[in-house]
Order: sequence, then C-alpha cells, then structure tokens
Amino acid sequence: MRRIVGTLIRLVHINSVLFRHGLDEVILATRLLRPIHFVHYLLPWNWFRTVQESRAVRVRKVLEDLGPIFVKFGQILSVRRDLLTEDLACELSKLQDAVPPFDGAQARAIIEAAYGYPLDQVFASFDEVPLASASIAQVHAATLRNGQDVIVKVVRPGIRGTIMRDVTIMHFIASRAERFWHEARRLRPREVVREYEETLLDELDMLREAASASQLRRNFERSDLLYVPEVHWPLTRRDVMVMERIRGIPVSNIEALDRAGIDKRELAERGVEIFFTQVFVDNFFHADMHPGNIFVSPLGEQKPRYIAVDFGIMGTLSSNDQQYLAENFVAFFNRDYRRVAELHIESGWVPSATRVDQFEAAIRSVCEPIFERPLKEISFGHLLVRLFQTARRFHMEVQPQLVLLQKTVLNIEGLGRQLYPDLDLWMTAKPFLDRWMKTQIGPRVALAELTRQAPQWGQMLPRIPNLAHDVLSQARRGELRLQLQSEQIDGLTRGLSQLGRRLVTAAAGGTSIISAAVLHAGYAPAVTIMFGPLPVSVWLLGLLGVLLLGWAWLCDR
Repeated sequence: MRRIVGTLIRLVHINSVLFRHGLDEVILATRLLRPIHFVHYLLPWNWFRTVQESRAVRVRKVLEDLGPIFVKFGQILSVRRDLLTEDLACELSKLQDAVPPFDGAQARAIIEAAYGYPLDQVFASFDEVPLASASIAQVHAATLRNGQDVIVKVVRPGIRGTIMRDVTIMHFIASRAERFWHEARRLRPREVVREYEETLLDELDMLREAASASQLRRNFERSDLLYVPEVHWPLTRRDVMVMERIRGIPVSNIEALDRAGIDKRELAERGVEIFFTQVFVDNFFHADMHPGNIFVSPLGEQKPRYIAVDFGIMGTLSSNDQQYLAENFVAFFNRDYRRVAELHIESGWVPSATRVDQFEAAIRSVCEPIFERPLKEISFGHLLVRLFQTARRFHMEVQPQLVLLQKTVLNIEGLGRQLYPDLDLWMTAKPFLDRWMKTQIGPRVALAELTRQAPQWGQMLPRIPNLAHDVLSQARRGELRLQLQSEQIDGLTRGLSQLGRRLVTAAAGGTSIISAAVLHAGYAPAVTIMFGPLPVSVWLLGLLGVLLLGWAWLCDR
C-alpha cells in the first residue's frame, strides 16, 4: 500500500513539473485529451508566460527537476539520434549526472554490512567525504592496511527502490504514449524504457562492473595506450567495489595538459587507436567514455597514456557486426554507396526485400553534401547518425549494440576534437581499418580458423559415421522428416505429399489394369508363367488395379 501511495505521489509531482515548464501543451495534445486542449489557454500560469523557451530546453529542464534517474535516462536517450530530432538530442546531451552526495556515515554502514565486520579491520583509513557522487553510486578514498591507496565505490542506499518506482512510472508513461501519441510508433518508448531499465540494473551490480574492469585491464595489460586500475576482488561485493586509486589529469583540463607538456595531437590520435582496438581487436569496448571518466597519466611517459574509470556500461559486437561495420566505414569514405546499401541488407539491418538502388540513392543524397567539406571537418559520429536516420526510412530495426557504439564514437570524436581541433579522424582510423581487414581475409586467416576449430573437429569426426548411419537408416525406414516453422508451408507440404501418394496409387492401379488387359490378349507369356495360369493372373492383376484406383479415389474425398 505504501508503495502504491508513493507511486501516486510521484506521478502527481511529475505532472506538476511538466506543467511548471509548459509541457502541459504536449500532454493536452495527445489523442485522448485533444478534445479538451482548450484548457491549456485557460490555465493562469500560461497567461503570464512571456519568454517561451524551445521545447527541447523545456524537456531538459523537466528531466533535471525530476532527479537523477530521469537525468540518466535523458543522457542515454541523447545518443538515440536515430529516434530523436537533432535539437532535442543536442539539448539532452547537456544533462549532467551530478547529484548531492549521501552521508559518509551511511556509506560506512553499507560497507560494514557487506563485509560483516567493522571497517577498521579492512582499511587503515577511510574518508567519509566522497571524491565524487553520481546517481547510482559514490566514490570514497581509502587506504588498505598494507598502505596502498584505493577507492571504494558504494551503491546509494535505497537506490534500487527508487529505480524500480521511477522505471515503473516510465513504463506506464511509455505505454500511454504508444496508445495516444502519434509519434510513439516511430520513437518506440516502451522499447527505450526497457533498454534503460536493463542498463540501470546492470550498473547496480558492482561485481559485474568489477568483472568488466578486469577484462579491459587484461586486454590492455601489455599496451602503453590505456591503463585500467586493478580491482581488489577479496573486498568487492555486490554493493561495494574496491579498486586501485589512480592519479591523473582530467582529459578536459587542457591547461593542465599543456603545463605537463603533453602532445595533444598524439593524445587525440592515440584515443582513436584505443577505440578501434577495443571494437575491432578485443571486441569489448568502454561505452561511457565521456570526459569525466577519462584521465591522462601525468608521469611523463614517452607517449601520453590514458587512464579509464567507471566500467558500468560496456559494449560488444558479433563477428558479423564487426565485419560489416568495418566494411561500411571503408565504403563510406570511398563513396561506394552501393556497397553500403548492400552491406546493410546482407547484415540483416534492413529487410532483405529492400531495393538496393533506392537505398543507395537515399544514402548518396545524405552523404554527398558532407563530403564536399575537407575530411578533417567531417564528423565520423554524425555520419553514423545520419546513416541510421536514413536507414530508418527503410525500416531498419534498432540495433542496441550499434547504439552503444554510436554513443562511444560521438564521445571519442568530441574528445579528440577538443584536444586537437584539426584531428582528421578518418586519416587516423583508415590505416587501422585496412590492417584489420587484411587480418580477416586470405589463406593465413583460413588456416588460423581451421587450427582454432581443429579440437572441435577432432571431437566430432569419430561420431560422424554413426550419425550418417542413423540418418540413412531413418531415410530407409521412411522416418526422416524435415521440420519447417511455418504452418502454411507445413500444410502445403502435407497437401503435396497426399497428392503424390494419390497419383502413385492411381498410376499403380492403372498399370495393373493395363497389364491384366495385355495378359488377357496373350502378349506376355513370361508374366503368365510368373503368376500361374492366365485366367488367374488376369484376375489378380485386374482386382489389384481396381483396389488401387478405389483407394486413390477414397483418399481424395
């Protein structure tokens, strides 16, 4: 009962915020409330509203007022440029995931509850004043008893209940929107909310985040491109994660980078290399690489080195997606629009019935104006966005793994251009893509794939003769069947099978009667010998023919 009351109160609060920011016109424009839309002009606060901000700005302010769960929803939604208008996506990208910290004493209590013993037995010191605070968790500095500095990430108290309450409301709003809002079919709000809920629940699990950090650290263990802090697994729980503390220069602090003498051009290019290494070599990429999660090592290495934190959102691609994506990038910048169209159809991103020439023409109309500018002025990320927007007209299904990739490309490109405005992303990426493509084709790749699969073939080969024997035995006994998914195809197959049986039966019956007639005429003495005296042979064959024809006729009823 308390939960229901809390949800109703929250709904009232959401509506009040919508009205306060002038979004009541959106609510009243729905199909359900359109007959009373005139109420908008009778509400007193609309009489005195002189400066009317754009709808995108008002949506952003509403999300900010509704709190961290809605702010985070807006952040994730901002990368869905395949669904949103450009102005709304840009406005939502301004949302900041900064919320007031919760009491350090509460953090101490959560950690002690997770460990089951006092904090002093784990840490030599623990700073109750947080280093950073976000919507899901906050971070505290601490020192282990062996003297090593660490950070302790603690999930917010009660955040799970808050998430479930707000997500339940989002589901309700999304279902109403799909029913009464004409734009809902295009925006698919219920699907968007479902994806957001999965993302939030994943971020609540510190064990999952720690596992992602360990995997990324292992991938770059022998590289000087990226450093990932070490996870202290014995001290990590579902609500608490302990990691090595890093000290670096925030990548957005350009003045500090200059003071440290860091080559920003090389730093930007190495950022691009990190991205493509994660996507095309490791197939495991950090999908939340905004400036707040990226630092630069201040230790004065020969080449600048990145440091990453916050591994709550990670992405992967299938081998097919990797292949098609790389070929798409290459075809794009070679202006081979037909190949881009073909790749989308081959990958299943758009329906197989799509006309290649029409899709090619649509892509060309979008891309040609862009390529009239110098390559360094072309936004790689926005090219990807425009591609998805164009493909949507041809019923391209939303690919969640590509949405995360799109978000990462936009972050990386924005970061690179902030560090070095003249960054030519394509010239930096093309050699990497060319090398990667060469590793995916050719005899050496085929041999490597055969070597990789050799153990599986070694297990399967001894069983192949038995499997072949079973299949042939079933075929001989007439037990071999092909199972199809479509009921219509099943019905058609049954009909053809019955028709075939009737035809064979009728043909056999007709043949028997004709044979009896031939025997009766005395043209087949050899057959007479096989069946006995002629009158008996004629009688048997004629009777058999009549029975077969009768059976065929009965089967057709």
